[in-house]
Amino acid sequence: MAWFLYLIKANDNTLYTGITTDVARRFHEHNSQSKKASKYLRGRTPLKLIGCVEVDSRSEATKLEIEIKKMSPKGKLTLFNYENPKAKQNANPKP
Repeated sequence: MAWFLYLIKANDNTLYTGITTDVARRFHEHNSQSKKASKYLRGRTPLKLIGCVEVDSRSEATKLEIEIKKMSPKGKLTLFNYENPKAKQNANPKP
């Protein structure tokens, strides 16, 4: 099963990093403020999906998520926009 690491920009310009097996579903959950949405993103809509990267396993996704959460906002944006050719730019999925 494929896992994805994703980066979301909230309406207050903060960044949120997460992992999932279905980016479109997870983005919709965050944006719709459902009970499954991240508490951090509640009240920070509308959201913009900056990008996502497919990884081989949940373990790898979790390790990358931890490392990316330690990065500066500029570093996160650089990673998703320029340093990773697999990143899907501005891939706002439709609910």
